[in-house]
Amino acid sequence: MKRYSEELRRHIVKQIEAGKLTVLEAQREYEIGCYQSIYNWLYKYSRSLKKGTVLVVQKESEERKNQDLRKANKELEAALGRKQMEIDALYKLIEIASKELDVDLKKSFGDKPSKP
Repeated sequence: MKRYSEELRRHIVKQIEAGKLTVLEAQREYEIGCYQSIYNWLYKYSRSLKKGTVLVVQKESEERKNQDLRKANKELEAALGRKQMEIDALYKLIEIASKELDVDLKKSFGDKPSKP
């Protein structure tokens, strides 16, 4: 079993807290046998992480991707809302035209195939 100096442990914790390394990357880079050792170091040396909490490290590219996805989602929701308003307006138009013409356009529309 390898032993790691306190200085190296603190260095690894600082790199993880700064977002320069993930726990998995630190485990691979420093050839640490068990990732749980790194979590133990985090709980011991971290200024912000306390036992029982989960550390989530996102790289800038992941955060940017999440922001882009949220923006695209909002745009799609807005487009869907606009389309629903158009559909509602068309249904209302059909309803008004049906009353004016005294014909149920919903039923009669598309009943008969058009003649060429």
